[in-house]
Amino acid sequence: VTHSIPACIGSMTINGKQVDKESPVSIFAVNKCYETVQDGTFFDGSGFAALVREGYKVRSDVNITLEFRTTAVHGVLLGVSSAKVDAIGLEIVHGKVLFHVNNGAGRITATYEPRGTNSLCDGKWHKLQANKSKHRISLIIDGNSVHTDNPHIHSTSADTNNPIYVGGYPADVKQNCLTSKSSFRGCLRNLVLTKGQHTELFDFSRAFDLRGVFPHSCPGAEH
Repeated sequence: VTHSIPACIGSMTINGKQVDKESPVSIFAVNKCYETVQDGTFFDGSGFAALVREGYKVRSDVNITLEFRTTAVHGVLLGVSSAKVDAIGLEIVHGKVLFHVNNGAGRITATYEPRGTNSLCDGKWHKLQANKSKHRISLIIDGNSVHTDNPHIHSTSADTNNPIYVGGYPADVKQNCLTSKSSFRGCLRNLVLTKGQHTELFDFSRAFDLRGVFPHSCPGAEH
């Protein structure tokens, strides 16, 4: 076994002696346990999760689905970029959800604007689907769909080869399809990327870099 257990451990005794968990000699990537807990991964608003170290190739088609829960009106959800301009990005800005795509000819954006400013940032779970099919992009939030026309119909492939950054990204990493630098604060779950027949569910505990992110541990109420 090469990865940590996503669980809470309490009341440990060794040779009949209670282990003091309050003052450990050293500690790494251990968070407190919550009285009430939900499925999901908690992002504390300070960092990010980095997935696919060898680089994710968006190319012509990708379908992203995830669920999020937040009370903040700003936050990066997901970004995949390249050293050039090709990239995709998902973010919450002023309570709206933005899906940006650049296939090399210029950035296009699908924007979902809820009726009330805080209706997506109400601490409840919301389902998001972002779809890129060649030059077409669409965004579906809680079943409500937004489509965007793309004038660059001959530019169809986002040639990315960088990691997938979720919930934020490091200061020294360029993201060509994100306008926000604010790390996401809240919970995410069921992150799935689909390309053709290939569907991949991402487990945050397998991320190669986690900062301010606590997999499989979503507090039942906003802290």
